[in-house]
This record gives sequence, C-alpha cells and structure tokens, in this order.
Amino acid sequence: MKKINIALIGGGFMAKAHALAQTAMPMFFWPAPALPVRKVVVDVTDELAAEAQQRFGFEEGSSNWREVVEREDIEVVDICAPNNSHAEIAIAAAKAGKHVICEKPLARTGDEAKSMLDAVESAGVKHMVGFNYRYTPAVQFAKKLIDEGKIGRILNFRGTYLQDWSADPNGPLSWRFQKKIAGSGSLGDIGTHVIDLARLLVGEIVEVNAVMKTYIGDRPIQESGLDKLGAAERPAGGPREKVDVDDEVLTFLKFAEGAIGSIEATRNAYGRNNFLTFEIHGTAGSILFNYERRDELQVMFADDPTGCRGFRTIYTGPAHPFGHGLWPIPALGIGYGDTKIIECYQFFEALRTGKEPTPNFRDGYIINCIVDAIDRSAKAERWAKVVS
Repeated sequence: MKKINIALIGGGFMAKAHALAQTAMPMFFWPAPALPVRKVVVDVTDELAAEAQQRFGFEEGSSNWREVVEREDIEVVDICAPNNSHAEIAIAAAKAGKHVICEKPLARTGDEAKSMLDAVESAGVKHMVGFNYRYTPAVQFAKKLIDEGKIGRILNFRGTYLQDWSADPNGPLSWRFQKKIAGSGSLGDIGTHVIDLARLLVGEIVEVNAVMKTYIGDRPIQESGLDKLGAAERPAGGPREKVDVDDEVLTFLKFAEGAIGSIEATRNAYGRNNFLTFEIHGTAGSILFNYERRDELQVMFADDPTGCRGFRTIYTGPAHPFGHGLWPIPALGIGYGDTKIIECYQFFEALRTGKEPTPNFRDGYIINCIVDAIDRSAKAERWAKVVS
C-alpha cells in the first residue's frame, strides 16, 4: 500500500483535527487508498513546532514552511494556518508540485481564491478545501434523497449556523476578529459552511440580499498567540482594540434553478453551541437537519398516509453514506472527528484514482465569490449578483 508524506502547516485546533483524521483514516476505511505519513508539522516558532510534533505524532517539526513545501519527500501540503496565509502557502505548494488540502474559507476574497485556483490548476495537482460538515452521513443521505427526487422540485432552503463563543464582550481579540487576517467574521468563519451545504443540496446561488451587523466594537487584546475561539480567556481589564468584522449575517438567496432561501450565521447567540441546521421544502416532501443531533435526519414525504403525516426520524448508520467505515449500528454516535476522517478518506481516494476531490478549490472560489456578493449587498443595502 502506497505511503504519502504530509506536511501540516499550522499547529492549532484545526491541526489537531487533521492529524487525528490522518492517523485514524486507515483504521476506519480499510483497505485505505493510501497510508498518510505525518512527516513534518510547521508552526510559527521552533518551540511550538517541537510541541506540535510530539502532540500530533509527526516525525519532524519546523518553523520554516517555505523550506518544507520545497522538500522532495513531501507530497501533500495540508494548510491549517490563519486565512491570510492560505494563498501564499497554497500557491507555493502548487508551484512545487504538491497536492494541497486547505482549511476553509479558502481565502479572504474571491480574487485571492482565484489566484489559488489558478495555481493548482496550472500545476495539475489535486486540491481540496475543508468543508467537512458536508460529509456528515445524514447530510450525504439528504443529498441522496434529493438526487433521487424523493422531495420533488426544491422550493426553498433555510440554513443557520449559530454559536455563542464570541457573545461575551470580554472575549479576546483573536485573529478571527481582524479583517486583515480573517477576511470577514461570522460570514467567512461559519456562514461559509452553510453556503457549502446550500450549494451541495440545492445548487448554485446567483443573487443575495444581506444585512451584516457588528455588535461588539472592540475586544481585549489576546494575551497568548493561540486561537482559543474566545472561550478560554477573559482579559477584561486590559487594553482593547477595534473589531472590524461582522458578528452576524442574515441573507436572502436566489438559486439558479428557481428556489429561494435564507442563511443566518452568528457567533453571538447565547445558548447555541454549534447550531448548524438546514430545512429544505420541495414539491413532494421536506428534509430537516440539525448538526447538534448529527445522527438524525428528519424527513416527511407528501405521499405519506393522511393520518401519519409529520416528520419522521432516520438514525444514520451502516446503511447510509460512509456508514460502512464508521460504526456497526445506527445512532452509535457520529462526531466532528468522524467528518474529518471521511474528508481525509475522500482526499486520499482522489489521489489514488486521479479523480477531482470535492469540495475543491473551485468550490472554495465560488463560495468566496458568494461571500463577496453578500458583503457588497450588505454595504449597498440591495440585491447583489454573484460574480465568479
């Protein structure tokens, strides 16, 4: 079985998720398409890199990503660094002939994403962007039902992603609250996940009408360099700096095939932890999903007997997409890590077969163009067309 050497760029929360997936993928999907070899992990200092090397089980640590991506023994570059570094690292990796997987959002803007797409396509390398929630088995089963026509022609899509980790005004000013690094706030950070699900399940979004709000205008300067999602530090008495990204976005949608919809994303909703949901209505039924109950898919079909109408619960398991590689009985428990394991499997399967992974940099580019349109719409207070 082929072994593929990986360079992981970044040593934070997402690096942990990717390293876990690379370790576990062959255990779940056997025979594996390839054996990922955790060759080198890169962080901002030698000390942090050495710590990440031990923690995540890599053979080496480094603080020089440019040197690492040029190494002949590296075949895959896995980008888990902050958003402002995605383009530079991905373009350099592509030019060095490396396959690239990059965390979402692909870039800060559509133009930046296009430069990354052009680089990987020009180099002829495989590329993927980390919208892992789409690989939740219940979501994939929802797509199967839609593709089979079980709910008929789609009329509307309603999606949310609500969290509360930044609702406290004394949560620290991590890079996620700085436009020059993140590109946008809730919109790019979590809203893009819902956009990805909308495109996967309904189709292309062609026009948007949005409102964006910033509720907390400044935050305490973060005391450590680690991204703690605003949850671990509360430096209330220290100096504060400006927040220049959105805390909430609400947008109407028009889809290419005629459906309409809406998306709401915020990190300021007390009581909501990871409330990623969608509800889809069609001419022959409806589908409802809530990621906080990720083993469950709610379905209702219009031809159900009159006395039995209402949503029924399907518990995902071996009979559903990717179920054969996960757990032996339904509702045993799908976690965040499982979706990353499936994502890793899909990427390495693409390397084995030569097929294009999904979602790839083209998907990431289109999503960035939708984000740009939402931003333009909110600023102009009118409908904006998606230009890609």
